[in-house]
Amino acid sequence: MPGPATMTLPPLNALRAFEVVARLGSFRAAADALFVTQSAVSHQIRNLEEWIGRPLFQREGNHTRLLPHGAELARTLSLSLTEIEAACHRARVDTSAQALVIAAIPSVAMCWMIPRLSRFRAAHPKIQIRIVYAMHGHGINFQDVHLAFVFAPVAPVIPGIVSEYFLSGESAPVCSPALLERLGPGPGTPSHLLSLGLLHDADTSGWQTWLREMGADTTEAIPGATFEDFNLLRTAALSGQGVALCPLAMVQPDLQSASLVQLSDHTISYGSDYYLLSTTTADPVLSRNARIFRDWALAERDIPAPGPAVGLS
Repeated sequence: MPGPATMTLPPLNALRAFEVVARLGSFRAAADALFVTQSAVSHQIRNLEEWIGRPLFQREGNHTRLLPHGAELARTLSLSLTEIEAACHRARVDTSAQALVIAAIPSVAMCWMIPRLSRFRAAHPKIQIRIVYAMHGHGINFQDVHLAFVFAPVAPVIPGIVSEYFLSGESAPVCSPALLERLGPGPGTPSHLLSLGLLHDADTSGWQTWLREMGADTTEAIPGATFEDFNLLRTAALSGQGVALCPLAMVQPDLQSASLVQLSDHTISYGSDYYLLSTTTADPVLSRNARIFRDWALAERDIPAPGPAVGLS
């Protein structure tokens, strides 16, 4: 087996194939991602192992696992390829005139960021920004996005990205004052909320947890309409269609304006919180603007929104 002295540079295609295999944990998944055959990926890995002079994987039948030196190489490659992609992207576009791109899940975009955005624009009129959706459960392309607001169980670990805790996901029952006026106020007990009608975010698990923690029987099916998106749920609550379990951080402007009322102090956590992600590989001008927006967003957490959050029709 020839050693590394026989070549001056490692096989770059093989390095790319190895990084994808290590990241996805499978030769087959890597082949699909690279649009080549699995045998082609295996050939590239053997080529790299020959150049290095020792195996990168422990092979046990049909299963493989990274050896310690292979895992270290994979980590370094992942960071290096991210830097290379970012450098190529910067070389391709004129970043001096490029807008700062901020991706946010719909709840944060509609309920937290947009109501406050005028204050950022007034303080930093020269920074051009572009707001796009970050869909929950889908990856974000940080070659095109400089900051992102996400909802996750823990701070996401992504090469070249700084993840910071942003807001709590603690949720409480809320409804419109009109609903209480129509059906009558009450003590905020499970039986009272059930009489008002429940609204569900994606499924009934949230209400099952809240009712169970309050001592209610949850063996029976829980009635009420289900909404795929939080903003749809919030709009239904605002229009008086029932009681919704909503993250208090997202409906704080509605509570301040009395568009919604909180019916109980008992909160639940869906096991996730809101995080702010910032790229560290952007052009210097964009990196500076990203830091300015990040600092502004963190400072805004403790400042009330200027008015009711934007609703959806």
